[in-house]
Amino acid sequence: MKRNWRDLSYLQNGTSKQKAAKQAIEQSAIMQRLKEFDPVLAGTIPLDIDIADSDLDIICESYDLDRFAAIVRASYAAYEGYKEARLLVQGVPTCLISFFACGFWFELFAQPRPVTMQNAYRHMVVEHRLLLLGGPNVLHDIRQLKQNGLKTEPAFASYFHIPGDDPYQALLELEKWTDEQLHALVRR
Repeated sequence: MKRNWRDLSYLQNGTSKQKAAKQAIEQSAIMQRLKEFDPVLAGTIPLDIDIADSDLDIICESYDLDRFAAIVRASYAAYEGYKEARLLVQGVPTCLISFFACGFWFELFAQPRPVTMQNAYRHMVVEHRLLLLGGPNVLHDIRQLKQNGLKTEPAFASYFHIPGDDPYQALLELEKWTDEQLHALVRR
């Protein structure tokens, strides 16, 4: 089942953490303030595989990272732990901003590419498909692997025995797989 990740209404019917995340997003007005950058909540909270210290990962499309940073800075620089960084992620200029607001750490990630082409979004879509095919026990088991110290993509690679040296790239390779192929992987 495909989900429209831009429509956050699924959070209001979710877990207590998802409901709290929706409230924090609304209170902070982050989606409205970043609307021109096509913000999408990604990561573990939308998938219900979050752990206690999971943050709100919001990915954005920006071809002017200075403008993006200035808009975020104007609204959130006074918040606890505010940090900005510029880096290259797989050769792509990236702006990363984090701060604490409304009970959550927010991590904003902007690149000059559509959010649907960013790895965080692509990983989330594949992980969602695997979770749907894997059943309810998968949520618990992935969370347990994360609580034991694994990051999300390595946890999925470990749990589903996904081959490859780089779990981040290996998950991206699964994008092309049909549901039947993924179901066979899940059954293994």
